Amino acid sequence: MAIKRNATAVWEGSGKDGTGHVTTQSTTLHNTQYSYKSRFEEGVGTNPEELVAAAHSGCFTMKLSFVLGEAGFTPEKLETTCVITFDNGAITRSDLKVTGTVPGISADKFEECVKNAEQNCPISKLLNCEINAEGSLA
Repeated sequence: MAIKRNATAVWEGSGKDGTGHVTTQSTTLHNTQYSYKSRFEEGVGTNPEELVAAAHSGCFTMKLSFVLGEAGFTPEKLETTCVITFDNGAITRSDLKVTGTVPGISADKFEECVKNAEQNCPISKLLNCEINAEGSLA
């Protein structure tokens, strides 16, 4: 069964001086502002790279929960930060750092599960860049 999700972006004006907004199907983002300043400087609003970071951290963390479950462990908490590197007009890296509270798991087994999730979450499979995930137990 294929699942389809959508979002709509609207941009008005030139690349540097224009403004845009993005709305997701769920309306979690609803006419959320983005602009040259929010992407390349420190302006108010979101940007595509921030949205990719949110998508990758969310997808990876959920996949890690499934991988841990398949290995016989139930996480109490997983917290992942994703840093997307945008360099010369391309996303070149995605760095994931996860801290987990997982009763009964060894550090080696946790790292094995982290690497499995790194390689197999759908957003990792989508991205054409270097991906590095590091895990630590709380």
